[in-house]
Amino acid sequence: MRILFRAFIAAAVVTGVFALHAIAQDAPASPAPPSGPVLQPEHGVTRQNNVNVRGQATINSEVIARLQKNDPITILEAITLKRPRQDEPARWYRIVMPTNVAVWVNTAFIDAGTKAVKPRRLNLRGGPGENYSIVGRLERGAVVNVIDIKGDWTKIETPTNAFGFVAAHLVERTPAPAIVTTPAPEPVAPAVTNPPPVITEVAAATTPATPDAVAPPVAVPPEPTLPVVVPAPAEVLPDAPIEKVKKVVSREGVLKGSVSIQAPTYFALHSLDTGKTINYVFSPSTNLMLRQFKGKRIVVTGEELLDERWQNTPVLIIDALELVP
Repeated sequence: MRILFRAFIAAAVVTGVFALHAIAQDAPASPAPPSGPVLQPEHGVTRQNNVNVRGQATINSEVIARLQKNDPITILEAITLKRPRQDEPARWYRIVMPTNVAVWVNTAFIDAGTKAVKPRRLNLRGGPGENYSIVGRLERGAVVNVIDIKGDWTKIETPTNAFGFVAAHLVERTPAPAIVTTPAPEPVAPAVTNPPPVITEVAAATTPATPDAVAPPVAVPPEPTLPVVVPAPAEVLPDAPIEKVKKVVSREGVLKGSVSIQAPTYFALHSLDTGKTINYVFSPSTNLMLRQFKGKRIVVTGEELLDERWQNTPVLIIDALELVP
């Protein structure tokens, strides 16, 4: 009977071990962290006036700020869209948010007395609402500088980890300054003088010395060897590539709807003299509704480029639009 009971216990233990092993094999593995083409921070300047800083790397995202020509920026990441929309730049830069641009946080998550963040993480947004893009995060305990309160949202000074996005063709990357290391001066060995003789006192032995007793050898420390210092060569970083400057023009004409359904944009600018199409026009800003200017005389300023499907009539991306009376 005891033999049968022990056999039953052993079988139960083996079955439990195999069951645990099977459960461990069916458990899903932890997802790998996302990776992207993150660069070392680089410097750059804007190529023209009114460069839009957006909440996301797309022309449909909200405009958070505008930069002027030669404004300095810090590039954090280069982004290439896999499927850009029509008339949308495929290459973007994620940059450090300019310091003069305020961002927004939810008022309920800021301590009213200490102005410190209460939750573990708090989203920074480009405007007062959850419909605005996330442009950074703050950790618990971070203290914010409040600028204004608008309902449930608080405008704060821009933290150092806030970011935005600009089209890459509107930025010129600048080479980093050369880093020159100055070698440390070689140490000078002190002058060696004849040291005074060292008198070693020997205590009198309490027992007579034996003829077999031998005095222990005295260890003489070796003379120090000075290290040879070789100056490091100056490190010079290579220049960053300079990208091609885009064509910026101003055109005057009458805004009309596109005739062909295959046209690259829905609106076109027609000549005041001949009535022919000068440019197809496109507004990257969601706040500018071109429909309200249809049939009116306007002056459009922006980048002019050719669409591969319409080689004869260029597309004009609007940076500024002025109504002519």
